[in-house]
Amino acid sequence: MRAIRADRTPNLILLHYEKPQWAIRNLFLVPHFAFAESAIEERKPLGDTAKRHGHVLCNIVLKNIPDDAKIPLITNGLISLPAKVREHFKRLKPLKEIKVKQRGWMLDVLNVVRLLDKKEFTNQDIYAFESRLKELHPDNHFIRDKIRQQLQDLAKAGFLVHAGRNDYRLLN
Repeated sequence: MRAIRADRTPNLILLHYEKPQWAIRNLFLVPHFAFAESAIEERKPLGDTAKRHGHVLCNIVLKNIPDDAKIPLITNGLISLPAKVREHFKRLKPLKEIKVKQRGWMLDVLNVVRLLDKKEFTNQDIYAFESRLKELHPDNHFIRDKIRQQLQDLAKAGFLVHAGRNDYRLLN
């Protein structure tokens, strides 16, 4: 959490391979600026007999990292074209310029948009996840206002198209 808050998160490379053949099936890059606090889950502290007693360990919750932030290098054993990888990274790069706290909100709202599994949606569709976002950001008491702001920011960053007053369309 300290690394995320200080914007010092390392890049993450996710590898999925088939053990009998030692063949790489999938390889993804998650850039350092694509982590929100919601992607970290605290585990219970190590017990009294553990060598590193008192250390608090964490899990990275991959489902809380939007698919948009996972850059495929190899998918189902096929190597991605370098130009496609660079294009994907370039599309994500505007996130790097956003302040960490704001970026976390943006990534969380983008993840909710992806959960809808719809190409076109409205503010009301996202409001259905208000309690989830409140859980992730308990200090914010104006969740709907923040959702509207984040949808506008996602449109400015090129992830969405603002198709009307309360209508949005997801870009590929």
